[in-house]
Formats: sequence, structure tokens, C-alpha cells
Amino acid sequence: MEHAVSIVTTSATPTAVIRQATTWERYPTLWGDLLGEVWAFLRTTELQTGRNVMVYADDVPNVEVGVEVGEAVASGGRVVASALPAGRAATAVARGAPSPEGIHAAHRAVIDWVRGQRRGADRRPLGGLRPLARRTGDLRDRRLLAAGALRR
Repeated sequence: MEHAVSIVTTSATPTAVIRQATTWERYPTLWGDLLGEVWAFLRTTELQTGRNVMVYADDVPNVEVGVEVGEAVASGGRVVASALPAGRAATAVARGAPSPEGIHAAHRAVIDWVRGQRRGADRRPLGGLRPLARRTGDLRDRRLLAAGALRR
């Protein structure tokens, strides 16, 4: 399936996350445990919650796995306050039943698009792009953002 990539402008969004260094081999089995731990913490609060998020800070990967929240969260154990960055972002939607293959294909479309937008002699992405994944609340869609800012 072809995944159309579009540009959106996002505002900073507070999140409650667990930060963890992992490996790409371990991450597919780790993220669910981290997300479950964040949700267990959030159920003890009265915070308004939003979508699940996964931020990949680098190629180690150092990751943040958690949930959008209505306001900054007070840390609780391994759960800490963070935020999704404001700025322009590339996005694609994986439609249909959620599957690792569908999410991977949409994510790959965004990453490939971002790589195609590199500029300048050093060929770095515009604006120091940081990949992140953000899930919509609709179980039929998975909206993935490669973000940070394309241009501030």
C-alpha cells in the first residue's frame, strides 16, 4: 500500500514517558511493557490522557515511550514528564487493522520522504529532524510523525 506523506504543524504536547536505552532487536518486545507501566501510573492520577507516543532520540536507540497528557506530570518512579516538540512534521497514515507491517510501512514512507528532503552540502535533514511515532485514538488509523521541526 502506498502511504501519502503530508506536512502538519504541531504544538508542543506534554507527555508522561519512560526513557530507556535499548536495542532495535529488543525494542519490539520492550515498548509494550514500558507503555503498560506508564498507563498503570496514569490510572492513579486524574490527568487527562491522549494518544500513545514513542520517541526515538537517536540510533542507540534511546527511546521515550508513553502517553500524551493534558498538563505536565509529576514524576512517579520511572515515569517522567516530557513533551512532543512543536513544529512542522511529516506524517503518514496506516489505514486498516493495526499490524506491525502496516505501521512499519507508514513509518518507512515518512523516513524515506524525510531523507529525500535533505538539503545543503552536508545533506542533513532540514531543521535537525527527530523521528517519533504518535498513534491516533482511532484503532483503524495509525498516524506516524517524523518530527522535531522541518523548519522552525
